[in-house]
Amino acid sequence: MKKKLHLVSLGCNKNLVDSEVMLGRLSAYELCDEPSLADVLIVNTCGFIGPAKEESLNTIFSLHESRKKESLLVVAGCLTERYKEELMEELKEVDLFTGVGDYDKIDEIIALKQNRFSPKTYLLNEEERVITGSNAHAYIKLSEGCNQACSFCAIPGFKGKLLSRTLESLVKEVSSLVKKGFYDFSFISQDSSSFLRDTGEKEGLIKLIDAVEKIKGVKSARILYLYPTTTSNALIERIISSPLFHNYFDMPIQHINDAMLKRMKRGAGKERIMEQLTLMRNAKDSFVRTSFIIGHPGESEAEFNELLAFTQSFDFDRVNLFAYSDEEDTSAYDMSDKIDAKVTTKRIKQIDKIIQGKTKKSLQKELGQQTILLVEGESSEHEFFMGARKLLWAPSIDGEILINDSDIGTLEVGKSYHATITDIAGDKLVATVTKPA
Repeated sequence: MKKKLHLVSLGCNKNLVDSEVMLGRLSAYELCDEPSLADVLIVNTCGFIGPAKEESLNTIFSLHESRKKESLLVVAGCLTERYKEELMEELKEVDLFTGVGDYDKIDEIIALKQNRFSPKTYLLNEEERVITGSNAHAYIKLSEGCNQACSFCAIPGFKGKLLSRTLESLVKEVSSLVKKGFYDFSFISQDSSSFLRDTGEKEGLIKLIDAVEKIKGVKSARILYLYPTTTSNALIERIISSPLFHNYFDMPIQHINDAMLKRMKRGAGKERIMEQLTLMRNAKDSFVRTSFIIGHPGESEAEFNELLAFTQSFDFDRVNLFAYSDEEDTSAYDMSDKIDAKVTTKRIKQIDKIIQGKTKKSLQKELGQQTILLVEGESSEHEFFMGARKLLWAPSIDGEILINDSDIGTLEVGKSYHATITDIAGDKLVATVTKPA
C-alpha cells in the first residue's frame, strides 16, 4: 500500500512551483486531502510579512493537532530559511526542517530523516514537477532571488541575489508541458523584468518572448511582477506587439509620491512610473494590475492623499493593498517615524473604497463583450454554474466568471471557449458560451 502525502503550499505562486517540484520528487506517495490519514505532512511556508508568517505557524500547529501517530511533519520554505535557528529550537511539533535550497532533495530529507539547509537557493532546471490546480495552465519560474533593495522587503536577505534560469531550460520546460496538454502559461519571479540581467543581458524578457512565440502549442501567455526600474519601453512595446503574450501588465508600484518612492528605495520616480502605466493602459485590450503599501514609515497625510488622488484618476483593473509590515533585516525596520496602526487602517479603508469602484468599472466594461474563457471547473458560487476566467486574466487573482448557459452543450474543464458577458453578479461576471475557441 502506498504511503499517503498531505502538502500545504502557502504564500505566492513562486512557492507553488517549488511545492510542485516536491510533489514530483514524492510521486511514490498517494496524495491525500485529509491530514489525519497522511504518513507525511509538508508545509511550504511563506515568511514575507507578518500575516503570512502567522498563517504559516497556524497551519503548522493545525496539522500537528490533526496528524496521526508516527507520521512525519516537515516544514520547508521561506519562513524556515529566514528563522531556522529560532524555529528549530521552539517548534518541537515539527519533525524535519528544510529551507529554500533543497526542494529537489525532499525525498532524501524524508528518507534520511535529517534537517537540511543548503547554502544556495534552489533554482528549477529540468526537474519533473506535478502541476496542480489546472490541466491547461502552468506557472513558469524565471529566476530566484532579487537585486533590488526595497526598504520594506527582506526577501533578498534569505533568497539571495538574482539568479536566472537559462533560456534553454525555460524553452525545454514549456515545450515539455505543451506535450502534456498545457497551453496557457504565466511567467513569474520576484523581479521578472530583471530576467538574465545577472548574465549581462538587459532585455532578457524580450528574448524570452521571442523564444516562447516559436514553441508550437502555446496559445496564451502573460508575465507577472514587472519592476519599474527594469521595465523598459521596448519591453512594454514588445509585449504589445506579441500575437501570443497578452497585454497583461502586473507592475507593483507601491506608491506614487516621489518622496515616498525614494524612502522605499524603489528607484523609479512618479514621472517614469506614469510614462510606463500610460503606455500599458493605452495598449489595446490591456489589463493593468498593481499593488500599494500603506503606512510605510514616514508616510505623511499629504503623501498618502497624493496616492489617493492618483488611484482615483488612473483606471487600474485590479489593485492589491498591503498594510506595511515592520520586518527585521530591512532598512525600514530601523526608521524612527513609524505610522500608528490605527492611521494605517483608516487609510486602507479610504483607498480600498476607491479601488472597489475601479474594479467594478473594469468589470462593467466587459458587459456585452465577446471574449475567450478558460473553464476551470465547478464555480465557487453553486454547483449549477461552471467557473471560468478570461484567458487574458491570471489564475486565482483576477476573478471568477460564472457560466450560466452554453449554446454548445456540455463544457470541458481546461478547454477554452468564445463567450458573451451577459451580467454582473456581485463581484463576478456572468457569461454564456457561444462556441469553442
